[in-house]
Amino acid sequence: MRIKKIQLKLFKRFDDLTIDLGENPKKIIALVGPNGCGKSSIFDAFEEKIKDFRHNGTEGASFFSKSAYHTDETQRSKPYNKNESITIETLGNISRKSFYIRTAYRFTSKINVQQISSLPDVLSSGDEPMSTISLDTRLESNYRRLLGSAYTEFFSGDKTGDQIKAELIGRINNILKNVIDAEISSLGDIMSGKGQLYFKKGNSLDFPYSNLSSGEKEVVDIVIDLIIKTKEYNETVICIDEPELHLNTAIQRKLLIEIEKLIPDSCQLWVATHSIGFLRALQEDLKEKSQIIDFSNKDYFHGSHIVYPMILNRANWQRIFNTALEDLTGLISPRRIIYCEGRAEPGRNGLERGLDAKVFNNIFSEKYHETLFVSSGGNTEPDQRSEIALAILTKVFSDIEILVLKDRDISSGRQTSENDRQIYLQNHPNNHRILKRWEIENYLYDKEVLKKYCLAQQLNFDETAYDNYVTNIIDQNLKDETGRIKNFCGINTNINPEQFKINLSQYISKDMVVFNELEACIFDRN
Repeated sequence: MRIKKIQLKLFKRFDDLTIDLGENPKKIIALVGPNGCGKSSIFDAFEEKIKDFRHNGTEGASFFSKSAYHTDETQRSKPYNKNESITIETLGNISRKSFYIRTAYRFTSKINVQQISSLPDVLSSGDEPMSTISLDTRLESNYRRLLGSAYTEFFSGDKTGDQIKAELIGRINNILKNVIDAEISSLGDIMSGKGQLYFKKGNSLDFPYSNLSSGEKEVVDIVIDLIIKTKEYNETVICIDEPELHLNTAIQRKLLIEIEKLIPDSCQLWVATHSIGFLRALQEDLKEKSQIIDFSNKDYFHGSHIVYPMILNRANWQRIFNTALEDLTGLISPRRIIYCEGRAEPGRNGLERGLDAKVFNNIFSEKYHETLFVSSGGNTEPDQRSEIALAILTKVFSDIEILVLKDRDISSGRQTSENDRQIYLQNHPNNHRILKRWEIENYLYDKEVLKKYCLAQQLNFDETAYDNYVTNIIDQNLKDETGRIKNFCGINTNINPEQFKINLSQYISKDMVVFNELEACIFDRN
């Protein structure tokens, strides 16, 4: 099961919030933002919905209803009705197994099982916390289930003890080794008073679960829980509130990657987080499987708001990383800097003023969010500035890539051919790039871009007049022809040429020929 849309009215601190994931919601939904922005309240709404299928839990109307605390007296008098406050649209029907929630309040410091007895099935066990603010202590139940499975398999007589051990804990260990470089060495021995898990790490063997660090316990808890529960919760929205507790950044990233593998594709994973490691996993490793709901850019508590998944461009990534890093964000450099032609002097607060850099950042900030285009003057200046940057930045950031990008107008206005372009590339270092077309305007004023812009702006594009004038989009000098181009678009008012070009760049998308040609020039050196 997957959620398409959820609407909350007068629920917790929200007046009216809608999260719309579209008709094809992805497998991972990340709720990102600072503390107190409402991330966990979404899980509270799921908790309320699941009460239709299990006993009611511990929290009542005063916990979920905003009306009870509203400053408006007319709102305060309204009784709480969860079916009016919470509306959820799903792919699939909601049932007892539709939601599985792990709270942020969990810490099992030690396991001490002294006897084993039969346990109810997973859906009927009743060991899950009855509230998102209740302590989650399911690890001991999961340990009992592991022991029960081992005994059942052994006494069936079909497998040896080693085979049972390999099957039961082999999958768990494969994950633990990837994340915390440890593995379960033994399920313990209740009859000898050793009713807990034992581990191997480095040159230490059979040290008890109680001796693990808080972060290691966190990983063990989550991994075992998901392996056991997803056998039954296989059409489920699985929610994990702040799974990064006690974990360093590297472990956070590895853990989210492994969690995604554990969860069936028929399920959906909702994660509330503001951790650097999880954000990096979402940004790079899991970007095709994820949608991010960003609570960091405004106050969603007051008034009516519809929130859509965040566009994954550089500016948005920088904002949500700022939530995690605060004033350390400036220490994070892009993976790739591309020096292009244009006005080099920065504006107020270091803002980019060069047209080419603004255009390229608009076009590529979503697909190449780790890339930053920087204007650095004309003619030979990008070469000089890039050499300085290479000499300095590579000493600080070993994996940074610095490129130089030039227009094909490299001979002071004299005509250059594709052959001239290839000769230039052959006789310059591998970090040099050159456009196939004369200048950036030859891409922005391409008919494909103008028609898309006019359609969006409800303008009538005069294609015949355009074709009569623009006879060679590759080589024709169009830089100073903005007046003609705006007339072809049916624009009757005066316009700022630079802003017009920047606006056009926002309509160049990954499915367009112009995008693919620019991408090949810049990133593939073709």
